[in-house]
Amino acid sequence: MAAGSEKAAGAFRTIGEVSDDTGVKQHVLRYWESHFPQLKPLQRAGGRRYYRPEDVALVRRIDRLLHQEGYTIRGVQKLLTSERGQSAAPSPTAAAPEPTTRIPAAARDGLRAIRNALAAALAEN
Repeated sequence: MAAGSEKAAGAFRTIGEVSDDTGVKQHVLRYWESHFPQLKPLQRAGGRRYYRPEDVALVRRIDRLLHQEGYTIRGVQKLLTSERGQSAAPSPTAAAPEPTTRIPAAARDGLRAIRNALAAALAEN
């Protein structure tokens, strides 16, 4: 991201800059805002969003949990909600997310294969 890399580390980012930087589409960011109360960028007049550095970090974390670790939206919601109730240093005995909130690795690999096949088929058209 050329424009965002010129900004200071603590500078606010627009939704376009966050999208370019993280690879998460703008409409997905807006969808996540409606499903994750922890993700609340500042909104100025006209509804323009400004993401703080902690908002961008949360976007990266949600993206990683959903797309790399196999959590569902509901699973990420539960995880973030449970962390909000805990102190900054979670106890070692803190309960892990329910196993039902994760997609098994084999299923995740199968879904990725289907997604890639569909993407290839769409690219041919």
